[in-house]
Amino acid sequence: QVQVVESGGGLVQAGDSLRLSCTTSGRIFDDYAMGWFRQAPGKERELVAAISRNGSVTYSVDSVKGRFTISRNNAKRTMFLQMDSLKPEDTAVYYCAARFTATAIAYYGRNEYPYWGQGTQVTVSS
Repeated sequence: QVQVVESGGGLVQAGDSLRLSCTTSGRIFDDYAMGWFRQAPGKERELVAAISRNGSVTYSVDSVKGRFTISRNNAKRTMFLQMDSLKPEDTAVYYCAARFTATAIAYYGRNEYPYWGQGTQVTVSS
């Protein structure tokens, strides 16, 4: 199985920033389209942002648009989520997801990603 590892979560105050990182095992890194999802207590896991295998297509949901930026550095085998102006409602476990693809598109559905990290906790206090 492909291993996915994310890191960078923590406890911060509203208005602060965090940068999450994710890497995958095996293969050439740009074989993977990737995404960030989050799950708050008592809620379903939801998409935050997605990126195509070569980084040419990016997407962020409206609730984080203008605050979060998804990017990747394929040479360093790392995908990032830069989170600025954090709000208490951003508090959640954040998951990195990956899938193999031969296309240049991004993917937005939970069920489109077979490989998942263990999650990293982001807590934003008011």
